[in-house]
Formats: sequence, C-alpha cells, structure tokens
Amino acid sequence: MSKGLQQAIREPITSACDWNGIFDVVVIGGGAAGIGVTASLLRRRPSLRIAVVEPNDKHYYQAAWTLVGGGAFDVTKTVQPMSRVMPRGAQWIQGAAAELDPESNIVRLADGRSISYTQLIVCPGLRLAWEKIEGLEETLGKNGVTSNYRYDLAPYTWSLVRSLKSGTALFTQPPMPIKCAGAPQKAMYLSCDHWLRHKSLANIDVEFNSAAAVLFGVAAFVPPLMEYVKRYKADLVLNSTLVKVDGEHKIAYFDIKNGEGKVERVEKPFDMLHVAPPQVAPDFLRHSLLADSAGWCEVNQKTLQHPRYPNVFSLGDVCSSPNAKTAAAVRKQIVVVAENLLAAKEGRGLALCYDGYGSCPLTVEKGKVILAEFGFGGKLLPTFHLDPTVPRFLAWLLKARFLPWFYWHGFLKGREWFARPSASA
Repeated sequence: MSKGLQQAIREPITSACDWNGIFDVVVIGGGAAGIGVTASLLRRRPSLRIAVVEPNDKHYYQAAWTLVGGGAFDVTKTVQPMSRVMPRGAQWIQGAAAELDPESNIVRLADGRSISYTQLIVCPGLRLAWEKIEGLEETLGKNGVTSNYRYDLAPYTWSLVRSLKSGTALFTQPPMPIKCAGAPQKAMYLSCDHWLRHKSLANIDVEFNSAAAVLFGVAAFVPPLMEYVKRYKADLVLNSTLVKVDGEHKIAYFDIKNGEGKVERVEKPFDMLHVAPPQVAPDFLRHSLLADSAGWCEVNQKTLQHPRYPNVFSLGDVCSSPNAKTAAAVRKQIVVVAENLLAAKEGRGLALCYDGYGSCPLTVEKGKVILAEFGFGGKLLPTFHLDPTVPRFLAWLLKARFLPWFYWHGFLKGREWFARPSASA
C-alpha cells in the first residue's frame, strides 16, 4: 500500500469516507456523467465500493442555461446540493484530482492525499478557458458582456436582452470541440425571437461570429437553421474567432480567415456581446498517461475503454470519442460504460457498442425546437418517427419541461429510458 493511501486512511477527507483498502471503482467527476454512471453501476451491483471525486458542493443542470438566458427558465431550478444528487451507496470524496497514475492505479488529490482503485472512470468535464480570450475575464458580467455557459451569467444575458432596444449584438462560437455546440447560436435565436416579438429587432444589428466553416456540423440541419438566420436578419460570419475584448470601450476583436487562408484582425463595436469560451481538458488529464495528443482521455470510440489501460473507461466531455459533447450523448454512454466495465471486471467480452449518439435541441424560437439527433459521421438517429429537421412545439415541451424533470428524477438516479445501445460486433 502506498504512503499516500496510508495517509488518506489515517486522515479521511470526511467522516463518511471509509478508505480502508482499494475502491472497486473510482469515478473522477460529479457532473452529469459521473453521477449518472455511478447510479447506473450501483443499480447493477449495489455491493460495489465506488468513490466519486468531486470538489464542488453544488451540481448544475447546465442544459437549461440557454433557456435561462432567453427568459424561459428559472435559474434556481438548475442547481442542487451535490450531497442531494450523490447516489446512495457511493462515497463522495470532496477534493480535486491533481494527478492520474494508471501505472499504479492511483489518483492523487490536490491536497496530497491518494486513492487506490481497481477500475477507474474518467469524466471530470472540460474546462472553460476564458483566459484564452484577452481581456474577457475582467469584463464578464458587466459592460454588456455575458455568457450562457456560466450559472451566474445566464440571468445577465436575459437582463441584457430585455434592456436592449437598439444597437449591435454580437454572438460568438470558439473553435471546436465545445460542449453543446449549438448553444452559441441558440443564444442568438432566443434573443432575436424576443426582439422580434417586441418590435425592436429592426433597430438591432445582429451578428453571429463562428470559428467554424459551417453553421452546424450536421449538414441536414443547416437549411432550416439558415431560414431562422434570414428570419432574424442576422449576419453570419464564419471562420471568425474572438481573440480579445475591450469591455470598457465595448469593442470585440476577431481574427477572420478568408478563402485564401489569410487571417485579418477586425475590430467590432458592440452593445451586447454573448461569448462562448474556448474549452479544453483539465490539466491533470492533459498531462497524464491517459491523454491522447489533443489532451482528451483516449478511448476506443465504440467500447469507451482505454486502449492501453483496460481497467480505465471514460465518458462525457473529456473522452476522445468524436461525438457531440452533450448530456444526451452521456445518457447513451453511461449504459455502455456500466455494462462494459462490469464485463471487464468479470472477465467477459465487452457487451455494448456506442454509436456516437448525441442530441442538440436547437431552440430556434420560444416555443419551437429543432430536435437534432445524430451519431458518428453525422448519421441521423431520431428517437421519434418525425422529420427531425422541422421545428416543433412538442420538441420545445421536451426540452423545456420534460428533460429538466427527467434529469433530476431519472438520469441522475440511474434510470436508462431509451438509452440502450447496440451490442458490440
């Protein structure tokens, strides 16, 4: 037994933790992926000793923050104490992971203590890299600069939308990958819908600056989305990356690449600026033996097992699988990881195969959603027998009413409705 583990046993982080011996499973992260997969594992094997490493004392339903920014959801309903969502039977270790040592099957915490495991699940979520945009951190939450990617800022988005009667509104999307790739443009659609309904849109210049070369990564959904871009008379600027913000003078700086690949720095004044920040894997993962060349946790994209450390699995935003980083993807990945981890533990062949499913409910107006569901390679994977490219009120009810309820009362409780993937080939 390592000295670090002996120290952890002598000095438990909380009185509820029993660190005698090695945990069957250590889960890094208490977000949607970490809580969901822990609940699913304990439903299958209640006797498992599972530790969840998570420093935060609050758990957030981030998928509703776009609705909050559009005035369609109460932000207080997107947060609960971590203690309330932690699955019964799991041991919550309230600390931050600092180092992953898969050679020794040890997780080291920021406070110097260590945890040993038999199997490891890596799902800490990605990090919002606000600092990659010069001047942004100093002006967030004031000077008309906001983001639906933070709990405390989504209400500020709605405040700006309601108060803006004329001027310029800029919306940005950073280079991929990011979580919920549709969120930056959803912020624009809901804002424009409000301005249109209140007859002020004609006095507002709206611009969507995206670092991508296309509006949306799945081609089938681009035409209906472009109809809304035209409806709201928004200017679409592709290959445009936000690099600097001068909040005091309300100027945003973009590096825009032309058709010949030449990049030009362009200044744009604004009255409202909605920013989607660059996003990266946490440093403790990027610098570990588990990371691929881009810093994500390397996995077989079908089994979600690490190719070099078979006792390690990963899911959620930090795994290297080339799927959309959404909670809907996590819902399918949870079943794959739970079944395949137990199969590996018991010496059986890995049972299930992930098809890359992800979903992005595109809120194109208040009361209508394009329910984009797709898998690897942009293959359409609709749950319902309806044209998925058509905006629907029923999809809005799913997004704004059912899914928040299901998240708290089903998803985080290990209930796997409509989540069963195909068997491995």
